[in-house]
Amino acid sequence: MPGAKPDAHAGRLRRRIASFGHAFRGVAAALRTEVHLRFHAAATAAAVGLGFCLGITRLEWALVALAIGVVWSAELLNTAVEALTDLVSPEYHALAGRAKDVAAGAVLVVAVAALVVGLLVFGPPLLAMIKEQ
Repeated sequence: MPGAKPDAHAGRLRRRIASFGHAFRGVAAALRTEVHLRFHAAATAAAVGLGFCLGITRLEWALVALAIGVVWSAELLNTAVEALTDLVSPEYHALAGRAKDVAAGAVLVVAVAALVVGLLVFGPPLLAMIKEQ
């Protein structure tokens, strides 16, 4: 910014870099505590491995990467909603339960959409390989 002190720029840069550290810690914490996220990590590894084995196109990689990113984002947001809900409503409350159910439903919707992407991208080459044998 014009007229900003050099120290102010350095401070903003340090805060931006630190925010990446917080984000990575959040993903790591979720991976340690959330079974569903570990399942998504395994599915991610399988999809990436299958993509390399089948030699999918750049467009197919883009679709697979987008599907993976959306599923991970939804799962992380679901984890955040659950944690916040537990914080503000440690005792059972119908609205807290609904919030958790809706957040879990969002994960289900994107996971099904990702499965469809996977079937469309990986299905035809896998079927062709089966027919050749």
